[in-house]
Amino acid sequence: MSRSLVNKNVKSVSSPKPADVRLENGDGVQARQAPRDRIVSTACELFRQHGIRGIGVDAIAEAAETNKMTLYRHFGSKDDLICEALRFTSEKTAAFWDQLEASHPNDPMAQLHSWVKARAQCLADNKYGCDLANAAVELKEQGHPAHAVIENFKLAQQRRLEKLCRDAGVSEPELLSDTLSMLMEGAQVSKLASGSEGPSMRFMRACEAAIASFRQPVKNTAEAVGSEV
Repeated sequence: MSRSLVNKNVKSVSSPKPADVRLENGDGVQARQAPRDRIVSTACELFRQHGIRGIGVDAIAEAAETNKMTLYRHFGSKDDLICEALRFTSEKTAAFWDQLEASHPNDPMAQLHSWVKARAQCLADNKYGCDLANAAVELKEQGHPAHAVIENFKLAQQRRLEKLCRDAGVSEPELLSDTLSMLMEGAQVSKLASGSEGPSMRFMRACEAAIASFRQPVKNTAEAVGSEV
Protein backbone atom coordinates (compact mmCIF):
# COMPACT_ATOMS: atom_id res chain seq x y z
CA MET A 1 0.00 0.00 0.00
CA SER A 2 1.31 3.49 -0.81
CA ARG A 3 2.87 5.15 2.19
CA SER A 4 1.37 8.49 1.13
CA LEU A 5 -2.10 6.96 1.49
CA VAL A 6 -1.36 5.35 4.83
CA ASN A 7 -0.42 8.56 6.60
CA LYS A 8 -2.60 11.39 5.36
CA ASN A 9 -1.13 13.80 7.93
CA VAL A 10 2.24 13.85 6.26
CA LYS A 11 2.62 16.78 3.89
CA SER A 12 3.44 15.88 0.32
CA VAL A 13 6.96 16.63 -0.78
CA SER A 14 8.43 17.26 -4.18
CA SER A 15 10.42 14.58 -5.92
CA PRO A 16 13.97 14.51 -4.52
CA LYS A 17 16.65 16.03 -6.68
CA PRO A 18 19.41 13.72 -7.91
CA ALA A 19 21.93 15.15 -5.47
CA ASP A 20 19.50 14.56 -2.58
CA VAL A 21 19.01 10.85 -3.27
CA ARG A 22 20.78 8.41 -0.99
CA LEU A 23 20.28 4.67 -0.62
CA GLU A 24 19.49 4.02 3.05
CA ASN A 25 21.54 1.76 5.32
CA GLY A 26 24.56 2.10 3.09
CA ASP A 27 22.85 0.12 0.32
CA GLY A 28 25.06 0.63 -2.68
CA VAL A 29 25.33 -0.89 -6.12
CA GLN A 30 28.35 -3.01 -6.91
CA ALA A 31 30.63 -1.23 -9.37
CA ARG A 32 31.22 -4.49 -11.22
CA GLN A 33 27.57 -4.64 -12.31
CA ALA A 34 26.76 -3.86 -15.91
CA PRO A 35 25.03 -0.48 -16.39
CA ARG A 36 21.64 -2.07 -17.08
CA ASP A 37 21.77 -4.25 -13.96
CA ARG A 38 22.99 -1.30 -11.91
CA ILE A 39 20.08 0.84 -13.10
CA VAL A 40 17.52 -1.86 -12.29
CA SER A 41 18.85 -2.66 -8.80
CA THR A 42 19.15 1.04 -7.99
CA ALA A 43 15.62 1.72 -9.24
CA CYS A 44 14.30 -1.09 -7.02
CA GLU A 45 15.83 0.47 -3.92
CA LEU A 46 14.77 4.01 -4.74
CA PHE A 47 11.21 3.01 -5.65
CA ARG A 48 11.04 1.14 -2.35
CA GLN A 49 12.33 4.09 -0.34
CA HIS A 50 10.66 7.02 -2.12
CA GLY A 51 7.74 5.47 -4.01
CA ILE A 52 7.50 5.08 -7.77
CA ARG A 53 5.94 8.51 -8.23
CA GLY A 54 8.40 10.05 -5.78
CA ILE A 55 11.52 9.42 -7.81
CA GLY A 56 12.45 10.47 -11.34
CA VAL A 57 14.76 9.06 -13.97
CA ASP A 58 17.35 11.78 -13.38
CA ALA A 59 17.70 10.77 -9.74
CA ILE A 60 17.82 7.06 -10.64
CA ALA A 61 20.52 7.64 -13.26
CA GLU A 62 22.63 9.69 -10.87
CA ALA A 63 22.30 7.18 -8.02
CA ALA A 64 23.24 4.37 -10.44
CA GLU A 65 26.35 6.34 -11.43
CA THR A 66 25.30 6.66 -15.04
CA ASN A 67 23.34 9.17 -17.10
CA LYS A 68 19.84 9.54 -18.49
CA MET A 69 20.96 8.77 -22.03
CA THR A 70 22.27 5.37 -20.92
CA LEU A 71 19.09 4.71 -18.94
CA TYR A 72 16.89 5.40 -21.96
CA ARG A 73 19.15 3.31 -24.17
CA HIS A 74 18.27 0.28 -22.02
CA PHE A 75 14.69 1.29 -21.17
CA GLY A 76 12.50 3.21 -23.57
CA SER A 77 10.56 4.90 -20.80
CA LYS A 78 10.21 5.12 -17.04
CA ASP A 79 7.27 2.69 -17.32
CA ASP A 80 9.57 0.13 -18.94
CA LEU A 81 12.03 0.55 -16.08
CA ILE A 82 9.21 0.19 -13.51
CA CYS A 83 8.15 -3.12 -15.08
CA GLU A 84 11.69 -4.44 -15.13
CA ALA A 85 12.26 -3.42 -11.52
CA LEU A 86 9.11 -5.26 -10.46
CA ARG A 87 10.17 -8.36 -12.43
CA PHE A 88 13.58 -8.22 -10.75
CA THR A 89 11.93 -8.08 -7.34
CA SER A 90 9.52 -10.92 -8.11
CA GLU A 91 12.22 -13.22 -9.51
CA LYS A 92 13.96 -13.28 -6.14
CA THR A 93 10.94 -15.05 -4.67
CA ALA A 94 11.55 -18.17 -6.78
CA ALA A 95 14.57 -19.00 -4.62
CA PHE A 96 12.38 -18.79 -1.51
CA TRP A 97 10.19 -21.69 -2.67
CA ASP A 98 13.26 -23.78 -3.54
CA GLN A 99 14.69 -23.19 -0.06
CA LEU A 100 11.36 -24.08 1.51
CA GLU A 101 11.29 -27.46 -0.21
CA ALA A 102 14.96 -28.15 0.48
CA SER A 103 14.62 -27.41 4.20
CA HIS A 104 11.72 -29.87 4.66
CA PRO A 105 11.85 -32.46 1.85
CA ASN A 106 8.70 -34.55 1.45
CA ASP A 107 7.00 -32.79 4.37
CA PRO A 108 4.45 -30.29 2.98
CA MET A 109 2.96 -29.50 6.39
CA ALA A 110 6.38 -28.55 7.75
CA GLN A 111 6.92 -26.45 4.63
CA LEU A 112 3.61 -24.68 5.24
CA HIS A 113 4.59 -23.81 8.80
CA SER A 114 7.97 -22.63 7.51
CA TRP A 115 6.17 -20.43 5.00
CA VAL A 116 4.38 -18.74 7.90
CA LYS A 117 7.63 -18.23 9.84
CA ALA A 118 9.42 -16.86 6.77
CA ARG A 119 6.57 -14.46 5.96
CA ALA A 120 6.50 -13.31 9.58
CA GLN A 121 10.25 -12.63 9.48
CA CYS A 122 9.89 -10.76 6.20
CA LEU A 123 7.10 -8.70 7.73
CA ALA A 124 9.31 -7.83 10.70
CA ASP A 125 12.35 -6.95 8.58
CA ASN A 126 10.69 -5.01 5.75
CA LYS A 127 9.62 -1.55 6.82
CA TYR A 128 8.33 -0.58 3.37
CA GLY A 129 5.80 -3.34 2.77
CA CYS A 130 5.39 -5.34 -0.43
CA ASP A 131 6.96 -3.63 -3.46
CA LEU A 132 4.38 -5.04 -5.86
CA ALA A 133 1.39 -4.22 -3.67
CA ASN A 134 2.70 -0.67 -3.20
CA ALA A 135 3.12 -0.35 -6.96
CA ALA A 136 -0.44 -1.55 -7.57
CA VAL A 137 -1.72 1.24 -5.29
CA GLU A 138 0.46 3.94 -6.80
CA LEU A 139 -0.18 3.06 -10.43
CA LYS A 140 -3.93 3.56 -10.52
CA GLU A 141 -4.34 4.28 -14.21
CA GLN A 142 -5.88 1.49 -16.25
CA GLY A 143 -3.71 -0.18 -18.82
CA HIS A 144 -0.40 0.54 -17.12
CA PRO A 145 1.97 -2.28 -18.17
CA ALA A 146 3.09 -2.84 -14.58
CA HIS A 147 -0.34 -4.22 -13.67
CA ALA A 148 0.25 -7.33 -15.80
CA VAL A 149 3.58 -7.95 -14.03
CA ILE A 150 1.95 -7.56 -10.61
CA GLU A 151 -1.04 -9.75 -11.44
CA ASN A 152 1.12 -12.52 -12.91
CA PHE A 153 3.36 -12.53 -9.84
CA LYS A 154 0.50 -12.56 -7.34
CA LEU A 155 -1.29 -15.32 -9.26
CA ALA A 156 1.85 -17.46 -9.41
CA GLN A 157 2.43 -17.04 -5.67
CA GLN A 158 -1.19 -17.91 -4.92
CA ARG A 159 -0.98 -21.08 -7.00
CA ARG A 160 2.22 -22.18 -5.26
CA LEU A 161 0.66 -21.62 -1.85
CA GLU A 162 -2.54 -23.40 -2.85
CA LYS A 163 -0.55 -26.41 -4.08
CA LEU A 164 1.39 -26.47 -0.81
CA CYS A 165 -1.87 -26.43 1.18
CA ARG A 166 -3.25 -29.23 -0.96
CA ASP A 167 -0.09 -31.32 -0.57
CA ALA A 168 -0.29 -30.76 3.19
CA GLY A 169 -3.66 -32.51 3.17
CA VAL A 170 -5.81 -29.74 4.65
CA SER A 171 -9.57 -29.92 4.23
CA GLU A 172 -10.05 -26.89 1.94
CA PRO A 173 -6.70 -25.95 0.35
CA GLU A 174 -8.09 -23.14 -1.81
CA LEU A 175 -9.80 -21.44 1.11
CA LEU A 176 -6.78 -21.83 3.38
CA SER A 177 -4.40 -20.42 0.78
CA ASP A 178 -6.74 -17.46 0.24
CA THR A 179 -6.95 -16.95 4.01
CA LEU A 180 -3.16 -17.00 4.47
CA SER A 181 -2.67 -14.65 1.51
CA MET A 182 -5.18 -12.16 2.86
CA LEU A 183 -3.60 -12.33 6.31
CA MET A 184 -0.22 -11.54 4.77
CA GLU A 185 -1.49 -8.67 2.63
CA GLY A 186 -3.48 -7.27 5.55
CA ALA A 187 -0.56 -7.54 7.95
CA GLN A 188 1.66 -5.55 5.58
CA VAL A 189 -0.87 -2.74 5.36
CA SER A 190 -1.55 -2.86 9.10
CA LYS A 191 2.14 -2.50 9.90
CA LEU A 192 2.43 0.56 7.66
CA ALA A 193 -0.68 2.12 9.17
CA SER A 194 -0.39 1.09 12.83
CA GLY A 195 3.24 0.13 13.33
CA SER A 196 4.75 -3.15 14.44
CA GLU A 197 2.78 -3.10 17.72
CA GLY A 198 -0.57 -3.12 15.91
CA PRO A 199 -2.55 -6.13 14.66
CA SER A 200 0.34 -7.23 12.43
CA MET A 201 2.23 -8.45 15.51
CA ARG A 202 -0.22 -11.36 15.71
CA PHE A 203 0.25 -12.42 12.09
CA MET A 204 1.99 -15.71 12.91
CA ARG A 205 -0.57 -16.70 15.55
CA ALA A 206 -3.42 -15.93 13.16
CA CYS A 207 -1.86 -18.04 10.40
CA GLU A 208 -1.18 -20.96 12.73
CA ALA A 209 -4.77 -20.81 13.99
CA ALA A 210 -6.04 -20.82 10.41
CA ILE A 211 -3.91 -23.85 9.50
CA ALA A 212 -5.07 -25.73 12.61
CA SER A 213 -8.71 -25.08 11.76
CA PHE A 214 -8.28 -26.60 8.30
CA ARG A 215 -6.32 -29.68 9.31
CA GLN A 216 -8.03 -33.00 8.69
CA PRO A 217 -8.97 -34.78 11.95
CA VAL A 218 -6.86 -37.86 12.59
CA LYS A 219 -8.91 -40.97 13.38
CA ASN A 220 -7.68 -43.12 16.22
CA THR A 221 -7.26 -46.87 15.78
CA ALA A 222 -10.60 -47.77 17.42
CA GLU A 223 -12.51 -45.36 15.16
CA ALA A 224 -10.74 -46.68 12.07
CA VAL A 225 -11.58 -50.31 12.95
CA GLY A 226 -15.17 -49.41 13.77
CA SER A 227 -15.66 -47.67 10.44
CA GLU A 228 -14.51 -50.75 8.59
CA VAL A 229 -16.94 -53.13 10.33
